Parts: sequence; structure tokens; C-alpha cells
Amino acid sequence: MTSRAIARSLRVSSLASDLRIVGTDVCDNPYGLFEGLYDSVYRIPHVREASYAQCIVDICAREKIDAGIVIPELEVVYWSGRRFPARVALPPPKLCQIAVSKKRLYEVLANTGLVPGFSVVSIETVLGGNICAVARFPVWVRDFGEGGTSGKGSLLAQTSDEFRAWAILNPAIDQFMVSEYLPGRNFACHLLYSGGRVVKIACYERLEYFMARTVMSGISGNISKGRLLNDGRLSDISMSAIERILLQTGEQMHGIVAIDLREAADGSPMITEINLRHVAATYSFAAAGFNLAEAHLLITLGKVDAIGPLEMAFPHQNMILRDIDGAPMWIANYRIPGVGEAIVGRDNSPGSVGYSLEGRRS
Repeated sequence: MTSRAIARSLRVSSLASDLRIVGTDVCDNPYGLFEGLYDSVYRIPHVREASYAQCIVDICAREKIDAGIVIPELEVVYWSGRRFPARVALPPPKLCQIAVSKKRLYEVLANTGLVPGFSVVSIETVLGGNICAVARFPVWVRDFGEGGTSGKGSLLAQTSDEFRAWAILNPAIDQFMVSEYLPGRNFACHLLYSGGRVVKIACYERLEYFMARTVMSGISGNISKGRLLNDGRLSDISMSAIERILLQTGEQMHGIVAIDLREAADGSPMITEINLRHVAATYSFAAAGFNLAEAHLLITLGKVDAIGPLEMAFPHQNMILRDIDGAPMWIANYRIPGVGEAIVGRDNSPGSVGYSLEGRRS
């Protein structure tokens, strides 16, 4: 979904007429092969397979690729320490090694107030011991394997019995990360860097989730509804976390990260993870006129002066709407019409959807 969000963003960008977009994918989900967002899509081996790197090299040579935007986190980690066969803007390798593991990330940021309290618990402890000795309920439980997405193994456990049942249902996870549950609002903050300097800040809030009733916590990995927002707290905390990691690694930040945050009981945001890539809301920013994918491509090509302002002010009533079978929509001024009131579409073009509430009554 994230790669396709980037392709959509580039298709509506000011650079679109000069772009030929070539995708690569392991093709576990074939939908993107036939959607028509890319000029061509190549099936490639998984990044852990020996033939992966040469396959990417061959494709870049065959297609004469000018710039790459690497999306899967394990591939970002792989290429951050190697020479990609085209120009790319990637975070530095030591930072990637920390951020890709939630355990390593939390250890680096422990006792800073930037992340919640946490511990790591083996499945044997969960099944056979007194889990209350190491966890104060409710807790957020999840797998912390590298490159995990869509909330793999995640559960809001209210009791030790729920945690134990979850471990039984997820026998492939041999260790769980257990962290303080943050009950407040759920955010993400994109930060795009060029040569150590933040050049784009874009935040959004997650409001509702696909298939929420099918997961025990009510929080699945993908939103059905959200909103773009301006909240300086989120960017300040996110940049502080990146700075602390770089202080330890001695590196300079480049490329994009998307930091997930959630509010604690007192309303203060705390970091829950750092993604080494765009997230699916990238297209919603582009629809609003703040094209992160375009900016990412421009800094990759060395055209930093062309990327525009650091931030954009979003309408307070804006809304991201996503559906299983349709492209995401961004509504600048959203409200549900009253009974008998009609929404009349004005514009069927991609991006921000124009509509008006005409007050028509049956």
C-alpha cells in the first residue's frame, strides 16, 4: 500500500509528465501488478535471498533508472550500508539498524521520556510463569521482529489470561515486547531530511481502522479514517528522538522516516516506533498539495531548492477516507450531511475530492 501511495503521489505531482515509474515487488499481493500505477513492475526475490541484489542491479541497468525510492524496511536497511545502483536518499546505516528493531529503539531511548516503559518476555514465561510479575496491566503486547508491519502480533492485553491466550494463538513469536499502554490519540510524523537538515514535516492522526471489530484491541494496522494536522509537539519529539539516535551513532540524517506516536494518559505524546519509509498516508498529503514523494524524489536528484516549504497548514475539518476497493480520498472540509441533505460531487479527478452540501431534500 505504501509503495502504491508513492506511485499515486508521483502521478499527481508537477514532475509527472517526465516520469516513468518502475516498481519491484516480491508479489505476495498481486493486486499492484495489475492496478496500472506503474509503467512496469518486476517480480524480485526477497531481500534475504542471495539473488536479490543482482536482480535489482540488473533492473536498474535495463530500465536506466535515474532515482530509487526504497520502501520495504528490510530493503532500506540492506541498501543503507551498500551502494544502490541508482541515486537514492536513505537514512544512515547505524540508525537503520536501531530503528528497524523496536527493542533496540526502546533501549536507546529508554529513560528519556520519549518512549513508554517496556520489557521483553519469552513465550515460556507467558505460558508458564506469573506474568503479573513483569507486566502491569493493561499492556500493549507485540512482536518486535525486524521489518514487521501492520501490527504483527499486537494486542491490548487487559489481563494475564488474555496475554497467555494470545501467546498460544501466536506460537511463532518466541518473544513478546510488553510496553505501557498509551490510551490517547494515535499519530504519525513524517520527517524528510537532506544532508542533516529537516526539509519536510507532515503529521496526521489515525482515527478509525479497517476491520477493527475483528481484532481484540480494536486497532488494526491500517486506517479507514484519519486527518492531516499541524501539531508542533509531534515534530519536536520526533526530531529529538532522531537527534538522540544520531548522537549515539555519529551519523548525519538523510532521507525519510515516519515516527509513530501515541498520547499517554496525561496527553503527552510518546514514540511507539520509527518507520524507515513513508507510510500509506503519503498520498493524502499529496492530495492536499503537500507532496512528500515528490520532495523525496527531488532531494534524491539533488534539487533541494525546488521542494517548497517545510510545512503546510491543513484545514481543521479535513479528513482522510480509505476504503477496501477504492483509492484513498482527502476531503478538505469534511462533515456528514444531515438526513435528506445531498452531497453533490464537483470534481472526479484524483486527489482532493470536491463536493458541496446543496441542502437538497427528498
